[in-house]
Amino acid sequence: MVNTQLFRTAPGALAPQATTRNQAGAPAYALSPAHRLAQLAVTGCLGDTFYANAESQLDDVLALAAEVDPVFVAKTALYARGQGHMKDMPALLAAVLAERDVGLLARVFDRVVDNGKVLRAFVQILRSGAVGRKSLGSRPKQLVQRWLNTATEAQLLQASIGAAPSLADVVKMVHPKPAEAWRAAWFAWLIGKPYDEAALPPATLAFERFKRARAEGRSIELPDVPFQMLTTLSLTPKQWTKVALAGSWQTLRQNLNTLVRHQAFEVKGFAAAVAAKLRDPQAVARSRVLPYQLMTAYHAAGANVPAEVREALQDAMDLALANVPRFAGQVVVCPDVSGSMSSPATGHRGSATSVVRCIDVAALVAAAVLDRNRQATVLPFENKVVPLTLNPRDSVMTNAAKLAAVGGGGTNCSAPLAELNRQRAAVDLVILVSDNESWVDANRRGATQTMVEWHLLKQRCPGAKLVCIDLQPYATTQAMERADILNVGGFSDAVFKQIDRFARSQAGPAHWVGEIERVALDPQ
Repeated sequence: MVNTQLFRTAPGALAPQATTRNQAGAPAYALSPAHRLAQLAVTGCLGDTFYANAESQLDDVLALAAEVDPVFVAKTALYARGQGHMKDMPALLAAVLAERDVGLLARVFDRVVDNGKVLRAFVQILRSGAVGRKSLGSRPKQLVQRWLNTATEAQLLQASIGAAPSLADVVKMVHPKPAEAWRAAWFAWLIGKPYDEAALPPATLAFERFKRARAEGRSIELPDVPFQMLTTLSLTPKQWTKVALAGSWQTLRQNLNTLVRHQAFEVKGFAAAVAAKLRDPQAVARSRVLPYQLMTAYHAAGANVPAEVREALQDAMDLALANVPRFAGQVVVCPDVSGSMSSPATGHRGSATSVVRCIDVAALVAAAVLDRNRQATVLPFENKVVPLTLNPRDSVMTNAAKLAAVGGGGTNCSAPLAELNRQRAAVDLVILVSDNESWVDANRRGATQTMVEWHLLKQRCPGAKLVCIDLQPYATTQAMERADILNVGGFSDAVFKQIDRFARSQAGPAHWVGEIERVALDPQ
């Protein structure tokens, strides 16, 4: 007689078998090479994460970029920069194109390398030899020269902040030949060569005259230059208030602690002025700030940042959530609060390591969905679902903090689905936010337990859809891509837009990869 223990009928036995192992050694589903490259491009920051290091990320990107069509590499670079708001990965993919298809690079260069920081990263990656060459080559050199010869003074000044390489290094390397006298004088000023001061453009000339006046003990008007160019000068607290309020909304958000160090908030009325600027709806809209960036600012703000300024960041968060959609039907959002989610959202990067962890981003997504979908259910999970009551009327920051405070334990991505099945809950959309490194529920063979539970849920709710948002660059999933399952990576507002399209059945069969393939190589 057959061994009924070995061949017993198991719930969800028809779910597809796992095809690989994840970083935690548990069964998982392998994504296609194109999907894996996209996942790395929008979540990988070339820093060490909980399960992988920066070197392995680089190796994976180079291997995948060599495997897929170069057109998809170009489109992924455009998507990662334009929609994912990444910096290093788009620069790396652009460098890959410099080696693999320089004609494609020329078509996308201006939209991928759209500021000085990305330009410097592109040059450094190429000259490092990581993509197979240690020089720029004639066409990439021409593209860099074109950027330098067409950038505005404001763009050049912003690009001059930073090193490894510095913009001066780049200029010395590519020798741009400017057509305008002001640009020739500016390049000479940048690299420390003799220049005609009268030919300098207005902001740079004002900066030089301001420095000279300071050295002579005279007081003149502050120059309109980037915030960072003034940090080494001995400005008064009142001068710092003028610099801060004259700068961009994003610069103000990023430099609250700098203003504390320079006693700017001790100037009467300044805190109120900063708060008003931060919560101004039009300024928030123009800045295109993401909720993730506001969470970064909120977490980074020191204890001496005035309470009204911190509250203004929360108000700005509420304004920035206008891009989070309202979904039809019964929505369940499941943030992973396990131990591995304590990893910095952008990886360990030395002194540049983000204070925001993956668990903070997962909590933010959950709180944002709840804010816009007041009837949504939130099921945080680790080894099992963690009981937690959230008030949808509380601020996103408050609810995100409550969720992030329950972190710890192992990863069990099937736990919230099992709980929904136990409750026999009616479900239309489930959003799982995790690093996808489930191991507590690992099966010896067959499907992942996540797919088993999803198979059971679909028997009760045949129209239900599952979205797996992956916050880390590990390139496997617990739920296999198919018509009712979307795997998407990253933490920009592009994720919310893609979920909305998927929930409305407006996405193609390739889901997220299909969205990237729709990117136009040439500007419209």
